[in-house]
Amino acid sequence: MQNTAETDPDAPIDVTPLLDDPHTAYAALRESGPVHRITGPDGQPAWLVTRYDDVRSAFADARLSLDKKHAAPGGYRGFALPPALDANMMNMDPPDHTRIRRLVVKAFTPRRVDALREPVRRVAEGLLDAMEERGGPADLIADYAGPLPVIVICDLLGIPQRDRRDFRAWTDALVTPDPAKPQAMRDAVGAMLEFYTSLIKTKRAEPDDDLLSDLIAVRDDATGTDGDRLSEDELTSLGFLILFGGYENVVHLIGNATLGLLEHPDRLARLRHHPAELPAVVEEFLRHSGPAPLAIRRFAKEDLEIGGVRIAAGDSVLLGIASANRDPARFPDPDAFDHGRDLSGHLALGHGIHYCVGAPLARMETATALGALIARFPGLRLAVPQGELRRRRTLRAHGLISLPVAWETRNEQVFEA
Repeated sequence: MQNTAETDPDAPIDVTPLLDDPHTAYAALRESGPVHRITGPDGQPAWLVTRYDDVRSAFADARLSLDKKHAAPGGYRGFALPPALDANMMNMDPPDHTRIRRLVVKAFTPRRVDALREPVRRVAEGLLDAMEERGGPADLIADYAGPLPVIVICDLLGIPQRDRRDFRAWTDALVTPDPAKPQAMRDAVGAMLEFYTSLIKTKRAEPDDDLLSDLIAVRDDATGTDGDRLSEDELTSLGFLILFGGYENVVHLIGNATLGLLEHPDRLARLRHHPAELPAVVEEFLRHSGPAPLAIRRFAKEDLEIGGVRIAAGDSVLLGIASANRDPARFPDPDAFDHGRDLSGHLALGHGIHYCVGAPLARMETATALGALIARFPGLRLAVPQGELRRRRTLRAHGLISLPVAWETRNEQVFEA
């Protein structure tokens, strides 16, 4: 199967299989052709790139822009964020992207992330203490995988306990909007903008030793060079992006990985006895069951070809991360979970200049969360049949809505990722 804008511009393929059984559907698309016309998350036609080599090349192709100004008129209808939340790296090309990334990447160096390992472990242990005290069954998403990354990112940004809001409700409204409640998304955006504007005002008056205070200092430093300056909208958007990105992907990765372990008791038992394998296990879960099926949309700046398919200037292009990561041309026996395989080229966290800036933190959080969970509850098991698990039904995210678990006894052994 191969569509082109010239031969079949108005007939996107049905995306329902991608929602119901994504990996099977992606495999069929890879087999039938490298690029397909689909209806994107915004309801408009888009090109879906499915094969590993094409996806990897497209990540680094400067002819594909993140800047919405390159979208064809009427060809993209993403939700319109206010400028104060929209001026972030997910909508930028170099040189603006380079300038802002240079500032943010300092927060996620290996040394800084390693310094966060013990605080993250304490957060994980505290959440597990609360779960154990309440007793099972528990919802691992609501009680553990969800709150852990929120607490970590809030601590990183310096958001006081008293000012922390229901960030999960906000992100849910953006990632999986309810068509029957269009106002919910607008309300979430308004609440986020009000929150960040107020938070920045407070941090300006009372700076502290945290990332947001550092970024405000960069913004307000009159002696800074042009290459290191932030506009006020860029400053606000950065807070939004760090919190949103730091929550959404990590919660789904922890949930997917936990489910993958519970579905395979032998894998779980091996990991309990060989905790040093945790980083490799997390890496394979990123490839095998990553949280982001698609990269953020790109727009063709000029007429071009991907995999022999002609794409017109202004068209939206979606890079199939989940599909590429199970392409047998790159990963033999791709549906099998094998943390001993060569994982150096997986695309779960992007590639090139748009590689996820928070990748080191996401890996560390997930490994620490899994290690603490496995050590605390050796008898951990699903509390409902697998068929009753509630999953997100969206092209934007691959994750669970809830993950009911139960346990029997506590193991006093504790190991760290």
